[in-house]
Amino acid sequence: MALIPETLGLYTDYYELTMTYGFFKKNRTHETAVFDYFFRTNPFQGGFTVFAGLRDLLELLDQFRFSDADLGYLRAQGFSDDFLHWLSQFRFRGNIYSVEEGEIVFPQEPVLRVEGNLLEAQLLESALLNVLNFQSLVATKAFRIRQVVGDRLFSEFGLRRAQGLGAMMASRAACIGGADSTSNVLAACKYGIPPSGTQAHAWIQSFDSELEAFRAYAEVHGSSTILLVDTYDTLRSGVPNAIRVAREMETHGERLRGIRLDSGDLAYLSKKARKMLDDAGLEYVSIVASNQLNEHVIKSLLTDQLAPIDAFGVGTELASAKPDAALDGVYKLSAINGTPRMKISENIEKVTLPGIKSLIRFYDADGFFFRDGIFLEEESLAGADTIFHPVYPEKNTTVAGLRCEHLLKPVFAEGKVLIANKTPKELFGYLKERAARLPAEHQRFIRPHLYKVGISRRLLELRNALMSKRY
Repeated sequence: MALIPETLGLYTDYYELTMTYGFFKKNRTHETAVFDYFFRTNPFQGGFTVFAGLRDLLELLDQFRFSDADLGYLRAQGFSDDFLHWLSQFRFRGNIYSVEEGEIVFPQEPVLRVEGNLLEAQLLESALLNVLNFQSLVATKAFRIRQVVGDRLFSEFGLRRAQGLGAMMASRAACIGGADSTSNVLAACKYGIPPSGTQAHAWIQSFDSELEAFRAYAEVHGSSTILLVDTYDTLRSGVPNAIRVAREMETHGERLRGIRLDSGDLAYLSKKARKMLDDAGLEYVSIVASNQLNEHVIKSLLTDQLAPIDAFGVGTELASAKPDAALDGVYKLSAINGTPRMKISENIEKVTLPGIKSLIRFYDADGFFFRDGIFLEEESLAGADTIFHPVYPEKNTTVAGLRCEHLLKPVFAEGKVLIANKTPKELFGYLKERAARLPAEHQRFIRPHLYKVGISRRLLELRNALMSKRY
C-alpha cells in the first residue's frame, strides 16, 4: 500500500465510522447537521492565531472517498454490505463556510462551519481537525518569527525533523506565516514556494581540505554560493577560507552570496565574522544563521545582542511548532435538522454555542480590530448594539454604529471549491494586511492583551434557554 493512498476515506478516526454506521443503521441518512470548528486557546501563550490549512482541506475533499480496497478492509472490520455500498458512492456534497486563509482569529469563535447531511458532516471531522489544527499552529509560529526578523530573509528548514509527511503541510503553513522559502523540495514544487538550501558539513568533510570544498562549491554554484563556515573552526578556518574564495570569485565577475553559521555563540561569531568580512572589503557578503532557532532566540540575537545577521534558517522548532504540541481545535455539533444543539459541561470552557452562527468583526474609529461578535445567522446587524462575554454576561461591550464585516464566507458547495487557489506568498500578503489592523498590545510576546470575543443578546438567550433544559 502506498504511504499516501489515492483515496482518503480512511483518513479518519475509527469512531467517526462507528457513529456514521450507527446513523446509517438508524435510517438517519437524510437528516441535516451543522458543525462548527473553533479552538479554545491561542498557541505559544500568544494573543492571536493565524488560520491556515483551508486550501489543503478543500483539495482533500476530492479524495475523501472509498476505494474497493478501503471497502474490503472495512468489511473485514465487520461493517455490513449495505453500509459499504453507501460508502462506495460517498462524496462530500455539503457546504463549508470559512474565514479567509491567513486571517487573524481568536479563541472560541467559529472560524469554519460545515453544513450537510449528518453522516457526511460527521465523517469529515478528523481529517478537518488534522489539517486545520496543524497548519494554523505552524503558521502562527512562523508569523511570530516573521515579527522579529522584520525584513530579513528567513527560510523553513524543518523537513528532517518534522513529524513524517506532516513536513509538507508544515512547509506550506510556514510560508503562509511569513517564511520566504523552504528546504523541502516536494513542498516547494507542490505549493509554488521558492526552494532554498546551502550545503551540509558532509560536503566539506568529503574533500581533503575546507578550502578545496569551498572552491568546488563556488565553481558549481557561482554567485548563489553560501558557504558553511563552522565545520572545523569558524573564525580561524571557515571565515578566512570563505574570504579567500570570495576574492577569487571577484576576479571572474562573481560574488559570494553569504556565509552560514550553524553552531556556537551566534551573536559573538556573527560580530567577529562581520568585521572580518568588512575588513576584507566584502560588505556585500551576508551572514546566515541556523541551529535550533525560534522567535525568542532570534529576538534576543537581534534586539538584545545586536547580532549582524542578515537571514535565518529555522527548522525543528518551526516545523514541529515547539513548544506547543498541538492547537486545541475542536469540531462540535451546533444544529440538527434545523434545531439548535449545544454541549453542556461541568467545565464552563467546554460549553458550546448553539445554532447556525455568523462571525462579525468590528473596527474602532482608527480602523483597528476592536471586537469580534458571534451572532445567530438570521440576526440583523442593524439592531446590534451590544455583545456579551460568553461566560460572564455582566461584562459587555457596545458596538452600535461601528464598522463591521462578516468573516465567514462560502468556500465549498455542490462538490465544488468556490475560492481561488492562492500561493502561500499571496496568503502571507493577506496576513500582513490583517495583522496591520491588530493593535500592538495583542501582538506582543509577553502577556499579550486579551482580544475580546462576545456573543449577541439573542445567542445568549438561546444558550441560556438550552442550558436550563439540561436533559
